[in-house]
Amino acid sequence: MMTELYSKRIISGKNKYLWGVYICVILQQWIVTCFGQATHYDIYKKMGAHLAERKGKKGVCFDVWAPHAREVYVFGEFNDWNETSHEMKRVEPETMGVYELFVPGAQKGQMYKFIIVTEQGDKLYKADPYANYAELRPGTASIITDIEHFTWTDKEWMDKRAAKSDADVYSSPMAIYECHPGSWMRHPGRDDEGFYTYRELAKSLISYVKTMGYTHIELMGISEYPFDGSWGYQVTGYYAPTSRYGEPEDFAYFVDQCHKNNIGVILDWVPAHFPKDAHGLANFDGTATYEYADPRKGEHPDWGTKIFDYGKNEVKNFLIGSALMWIENYHVDGLRVDAVASMLYLDYGKNDGQWVPNKFGGNKNLEAVEFFKHINTLILGRNHGTVMIAEESTAWPKVTGKVEEDGLNFSYKWNMGWMHDFLDYMKLDPYFRKNNHNKMTFAMSYNESEKYILVLSHDEVVHLKCSMLNKMPGLEGDKFKNLMAGYAFMMGHCGKKLLFMGQEFAQKQEWSEERELDWYLLENPEHKKIQNWVKELLHLYRRNRCLYELDSSWEGFEWINANDADRSIFSFIRKSKDGKNNMLFVINFTPVERPDYRVGVPKHKTYQLVLDSEDPKFTGKTVQAPVKKAAKGRGKAAKQSYKKLDYKAVKSECDGRPFSFAYPLAPYGVAVFKY
Repeated sequence: MMTELYSKRIISGKNKYLWGVYICVILQQWIVTCFGQATHYDIYKKMGAHLAERKGKKGVCFDVWAPHAREVYVFGEFNDWNETSHEMKRVEPETMGVYELFVPGAQKGQMYKFIIVTEQGDKLYKADPYANYAELRPGTASIITDIEHFTWTDKEWMDKRAAKSDADVYSSPMAIYECHPGSWMRHPGRDDEGFYTYRELAKSLISYVKTMGYTHIELMGISEYPFDGSWGYQVTGYYAPTSRYGEPEDFAYFVDQCHKNNIGVILDWVPAHFPKDAHGLANFDGTATYEYADPRKGEHPDWGTKIFDYGKNEVKNFLIGSALMWIENYHVDGLRVDAVASMLYLDYGKNDGQWVPNKFGGNKNLEAVEFFKHINTLILGRNHGTVMIAEESTAWPKVTGKVEEDGLNFSYKWNMGWMHDFLDYMKLDPYFRKNNHNKMTFAMSYNESEKYILVLSHDEVVHLKCSMLNKMPGLEGDKFKNLMAGYAFMMGHCGKKLLFMGQEFAQKQEWSEERELDWYLLENPEHKKIQNWVKELLHLYRRNRCLYELDSSWEGFEWINANDADRSIFSFIRKSKDGKNNMLFVINFTPVERPDYRVGVPKHKTYQLVLDSEDPKFTGKTVQAPVKKAAKGRGKAAKQSYKKLDYKAVKSECDGRPFSFAYPLAPYGVAVFKY
């Protein structure tokens, strides 16, 4: 019909205006229809507040979804906060419940809110769910802005990202620095909290992460949130980077600079629940709009939060649009989805009588399952080279499996099982580790079931769980050595890597969002040495393909001795795809020296020592006289070696291998060899 009209009319004058109106009506109906089907993937470009021009007048177009409202008003600085002067109109079809109003003269930077008049006549003062910018807490107003005209300079990064296949993603290194921007570092002596801005973080944080050798920065929740103590996990603004650290353009600058420095950006994203704050999503139009109506489905009793209704298309579209905005508008490289288990299980954190079974009588949230399949397939299909990461703490099958195989299609899953087993083992007095040896080997028995990230996250260094350093047994010197051994085991084990900020230099205190990390500790040689150790491990990881190419396959890993429980020694090999430049890890988790230690090896070759925890730069010991002349081409540095670099395997059975070599293994010693 539209084509026919176009062909038969000369679109000029009045006809041109009428044609424009007609197009707008049709387009509006199409937009609303897609929204109702959860398929308007660019919804963030329509809903909320957007600079526009109508009939030659510049202003702002406001859109909000409030299906059960009797009336809706927008008010703000553009009308001196007059509550009734700007009533919004219900868009066709009215049953969709979208309200819209163009306000001439409204400008970027002005604050605004919506007034929702409920069916009962009550007034609710709400922030814009789709706002791209918000007033700094404790203020709750939304702010008009423009997020579509930032000048990006990361084309090279984005082109490389888009060219990546799934295989490229999985065979690339990933070492993540998990960071809470507000407590990583602060400006001292200021009247406010002293937060670094996004632009300041772009200078300081990126430089630090790059020097250390990480590949990615993962920012804990930066979607706008009212309460600092929630760490960003109780979100009220799913489309707005928090104003604590600057404006949306400043956040875009941070991402842009990360990419220019070859650092990827991952954001924590929270589609599992939202808080009950009066200005937020809860009871948005006087009814359960975004949440399930039945409190047995719609509330987390332990968390005091609301649960999204994944059966409503408009709610699914709201969440999908948020995820896509971060990835496509802000060029973010991945999302770590928080609390996935709480979404998958209807009885998560609930007692009998507090939850409702699904239509089959089970405890699976079938709507959430379909939501994950939809969003993960969509995002990864539209944005090659990006990742979706599940914080999933149960044994739910095929979290990273393909949709066609009834999987959820996440790129990676946090390996929470490995984390808890690892920490349980590391906290033990070395005498008792021999009886818990399997805690360190068990993860390899299920490694091929999912694509994993090994994590030592923020959750493990809060709420009286102790810092990583203070989890370790023994006197202070032993604590550092234990931690060095643990980090080496983690870096050698299959799986991508994540360390929470501060762990790399052995923060002593538990983490708190209220203060910066204890950077002064780096004046202590022990803390500096462990920072150098982590740095060395990270660079070793990135330089050697055998440590990341085959993370999810037994082709990339081989135990040399997984059963040396009595001595609490682990030895294993990491392999590359081409079989070249493989690595042998030998790690002693007791304070007992093994001067006569012999390790079995698969080949009659020379094994080069490439990392040694007894190296003077990690111990502070005086350099000993060289025990071997420098090999040709190794130069002066090799002549200063305190220990020989090359170990020739001999035909002598050990660990079930036909060849072996002897190596003096120090207390809590770590030795990594390349062959």
